[in-house]
Amino acid sequence: MRDTLGRDISYLRLSVTDKCNCRCVYCMPAAGVPTRAHRDPLTFEELTDIVAAAATLGVRKVRVTGGEPLARRGVVDLVRMLSEVPGIDEVDMTTNATMLAPVAADLRAAGLTRLNVSLDTLRPERYRAITRTGELADALAGFRAAREAGFTNTKINCVLMGGVNDDEIADFVDIARREPIEVRFIELMPMGECARWPRERFVAGEEVLERVPELARMGAGGVAELYAAPGFAGRVGLIRAVSHKFCSGCDRIRVTADGRLKPCLHSAAEVSLRGLAGPALAEAIRAGIAAKPAHHNLAPGVRASDTPRDMFEIGG
Repeated sequence: MRDTLGRDISYLRLSVTDKCNCRCVYCMPAAGVPTRAHRDPLTFEELTDIVAAAATLGVRKVRVTGGEPLARRGVVDLVRMLSEVPGIDEVDMTTNATMLAPVAADLRAAGLTRLNVSLDTLRPERYRAITRTGELADALAGFRAAREAGFTNTKINCVLMGGVNDDEIADFVDIARREPIEVRFIELMPMGECARWPRERFVAGEEVLERVPELARMGAGGVAELYAAPGFAGRVGLIRAVSHKFCSGCDRIRVTADGRLKPCLHSAAEVSLRGLAGPALAEAIRAGIAAKPAHHNLAPGVRASDTPRDMFEIGG
């Protein structure tokens, strides 16, 4: 399925909950999310139907997101259901990993392909400050459990924040130096909780290259520009959504936990999928793909995201 600009849409980011056990300062209000009726999140059957319809249109990769997807009860069963959808080649998950250790092996057995772990600091006290409720030890335990369960190509996602964690850039790069892991630095996006943050909080990915000048470009992996240096066991990725738009190569759509298809993370446009089935569901997804804009208009300190939703309501 191609959109109106000829981009091949093969990737669906599927949020299964807007709830999270952490309250990261750039993502979620300190008090958490409003209490919702039990009916508001889509059922596993509805989520699976959406993925099946998207697969008929060419989607081949699904990433399960949240909130924190492991906060959704029974998510291992959902992973199993999604992995069995004809046409879906890959089911991945983005998680903060603090709840991962007890279920890592079950997720692997259910068909989960890969994990991305959100980790913005390697310092325990700073981890508590950024997440407001989390413990670094729990995230690291989840990371170890994933390795023991047989997951490979696990990625670390670190959101760069000036004056918060940018002094740890070299520490994160050292992980890629020592281990066969892709450490990805993500530019902070002006949306939700951080839309009104001061301009100095927004650090361009270029800063990583200035701090670690031996890094050399190795190509690209999805939206990440990949770098390494002699002797590196892993790679460093830069996701420069703000300073270097990659919209022209965007291959994804997003579905929120309450059943709204977002053609673009930063667009206000949404297409309701709730209650649809069969050809009507496929046609609604097709309409959402056709509504993908050419690019976003983010400019930190100048223009915030056009979406009325916070990140936790969309799917990180």
